Amino acid sequence: MSSSTAAPLLEKEDHARDAAFNKAMHGNSAQARGGIMAMFSKGGDAKKAAVDEYFKHWDNKTAKDETPEERAARQAEYATLTRHYYNLATDLYEYGWGQSFHFCRFSYGEPFYQAIARHEHYLAHCINIQRGMKVLDVGCGVGGPAREIAKFTGAHITGLNNNDYQIERATHYAAKEGMSNQLKFVKGDFMQMSFPDNSFDAVYAIEATVHAPTLEGIYSEIYRVLKPGGVFGVYEWLMTDKYDNDNLRHREIRLGIEQGDGISNMCTVADGLAAMKAAGFELIMNEDLAREDDPLPWWWPMAGDLRYAQTLSDIITVARMTKIGRYVAHSFAGLMETLRLAPAGTKKTADSLAHAADCLAAGGRDHLFTPMYLMVGKKPE
Repeated sequence: MSSSTAAPLLEKEDHARDAAFNKAMHGNSAQARGGIMAMFSKGGDAKKAAVDEYFKHWDNKTAKDETPEERAARQAEYATLTRHYYNLATDLYEYGWGQSFHFCRFSYGEPFYQAIARHEHYLAHCINIQRGMKVLDVGCGVGGPAREIAKFTGAHITGLNNNDYQIERATHYAAKEGMSNQLKFVKGDFMQMSFPDNSFDAVYAIEATVHAPTLEGIYSEIYRVLKPGGVFGVYEWLMTDKYDNDNLRHREIRLGIEQGDGISNMCTVADGLAAMKAAGFELIMNEDLAREDDPLPWWWPMAGDLRYAQTLSDIITVARMTKIGRYVAHSFAGLMETLRLAPAGTKKTADSLAHAADCLAAGGRDHLFTPMYLMVGKKPE
C-alpha cells in the first residue's frame, strides 16, 4: 500500500469535456424519480466508454499479483477513475441505498434512514456547525447529507463534486425540497479547489476523501479553504491496525473494496492521522466509530443479514442486498442488456458493487477496515 504522504499527482480539469460526456451518457435522466428509473435511460456508447475506462484499472488484476506501478497508475488517474465510477454507480446507489451514500451506526428500534440521519447530525455536532455558517461539503454525492445537515443546523452548504450527473441530481433534489437558497452544488476537483483561501467557516467530508490520491494532499487543500479557527470533520475509510498487507486474504478484501468503490489508494489509520497533522490541523478528536459496542454492526446491510432489520422498511431496503435479491436484480439487469433495454455494462457494474459489498462486510467482521474513522481538526487562529 502506498503512503498517504506522497506528493499528489493532479489531473488537468476539463469541465467542457465532462459536461459533454455527461450529456451523452445521462441525457435528462437526472430528472428521473429514482435510481432504477434513471438506470435504463443512458447513452449506450458513452456508458460503454465509461465502463472501459473504469474497469481497465481492475480487469485481470489480482491481489496476489498487485504491483506498486498499478496502484500508482490508479493514483495518477484518480479524478477520471472517480468520475466514471459515479457515472456508473450513482443510479445503483440510489436504488439500493438511498440518497446519502455512506454507512452509519445502528441502535435498537432505529430505522435505517433514521440511523443514516443521526450519523450526519453527529458529524455536524462534532464540528459545531451553527445557523448562518458558510460550510463546504467535500464530495457531496447527490446531496443527501447536505440537505439533512442544512435542515439540522440552518447553515448554508456548498457541495463540491467532480461528477456532473451527481451535481444535476443534487440540484434537482434541493429545488424539489425548496432548499435552493440554502444549498449550492459546484463542479470541481477537490485536490485543486477553485475557492479562495479562507472561504469557509467549517468543512466536512463523509466517506468521500478516500477517493483522493493522497490524504495529505486533500487535507491540505481543505486546510487552505478553511478560515483560521475553523473546524474540519471527516468520516474516513481506512484500513485498521489489524490489516496486514502481507496477508493475501487481507489484500483481496482491500482490493475488492477499492475496485467496487472507485478508490485509487486506500490508506491506514496511521496514514490518516499523519496526514491531518501534516496538513497543519490541530487534532481535536479521533475515534473509530466502527469499534463502538453497538447492538447492531455497521456492516449488516452489506451482508444482507435480515436478522438485524428493525422495521418493514428496513427489510424492503436490505432485501436487495441478500443473495436472492442480488441474483434477481443482476439477472434482470442482464436480461435488459440482452434485450437492449439497458446499456451494456449495467450488470458488470452491479456485479462489481456486489463483490465490494461482500468485501466490506468481511473487512468489517474482522475489523480490518472502517468506513467511519472520525477525525476532527482545527485550523489555528
